Amino acid sequence: MTKQSTISNASIPNYLHATGKVRYRMTNDYLFRAVFQTNQKALTGLLCSLLHLRPEDISDITIRNPIVLGETLDEKTFILDISVLLNQNHIINLEMQIVNEGSWPERSLSYLCRTFDNLTKGDSYSNVTPVTQICFLDFDLFPEFPEFYATYKMLNIKNNHLYSDKFVLSVINLNQITLATEEDKKNHIDDWAALFRTTEWEEIKMLAQNNEYIKEATNTMYMLSEEDRIRQQCESREEYYRMQRYHKNLEEKVKNLEEQAKASEEKAKASEEKAKASEEKAKASEEKAKASEEKARQATEAIAQAEAMMTQAKKVESEAAQKIANAEAKQEALLAELLSLRKELEAHKNIKISHISE
Repeated sequence: MTKQSTISNASIPNYLHATGKVRYRMTNDYLFRAVFQTNQKALTGLLCSLLHLRPEDISDITIRNPIVLGETLDEKTFILDISVLLNQNHIINLEMQIVNEGSWPERSLSYLCRTFDNLTKGDSYSNVTPVTQICFLDFDLFPEFPEFYATYKMLNIKNNHLYSDKFVLSVINLNQITLATEEDKKNHIDDWAALFRTTEWEEIKMLAQNNEYIKEATNTMYMLSEEDRIRQQCESREEYYRMQRYHKNLEEKVKNLEEQAKASEEKAKASEEKAKASEEKAKASEEKAKASEEKARQATEAIAQAEAMMTQAKKVESEAAQKIANAEAKQEALLAELLSLRKELEAHKNIKISHISE
């Protein structure tokens, strides 16, 4: 933990000579860290803007995680950009992040919680040092809720009662400067965001023209960018960002391909199920047709049987009619014979009666 050092303005190269594009934007977290570790006045101005303080409100600034400028840093060294002990009673974490790795809420909370766990053995919990984590993001954290400067605290979700003011997380979205509120503009937070994000020296000069703290940061930025050892570290970080973006794009492509493959698999499965359903439907229709065909066959057989029975009935009826006709003919013959016998008998009676009369 070291006290913040200052730089003599006489020794700083004049940034007014710079033109065109900057070598490295302030979103380069090494340059960001180097500038504010090197220039106390610039850091004071930034903290005053972010925390809505006056310069006289800041009596002491101590960098809790200083680096030796120009030395190669590993990833563990770069876990957190700048951690400041302000006025010996408030820890401020400043973090610059330009690549969206998809887990920033969890990562920022991890930084905040580890810093908040700052008591030593035997200390009272009431003596815990307040921590404010301020994140500068060069991407949209919550695209559905765009905001320039958002602050999050632990609140009761029913009545919004503050649980503790010692645990605060703020996010500055460098992509949403146009959404800065009047209060943000009053405190020049939008100007600092523009400084961090711009790529042109002319725009930086305009920002520094009316703000002495941004001017300090700009001078230090220019000075450090002229040093080979600083440029090497900045370039190393730029290469790291390129690799991060490459791996992220690769992961997204793999994820998209996996999703496409999964969608194709689900589509094929749905088609297979549809084909199976169609097959079952066709099978059911075939069985239904067979059942209808069987019914038709049975109906045909029933009709044939009925026709045979009708033919047989007609035959029986014909035979019965013939028998009736024969019986009637026979009866008529018998009646004719009977009539003939009666006539013959009547004739004999008449002859007999005639003989008797004689």
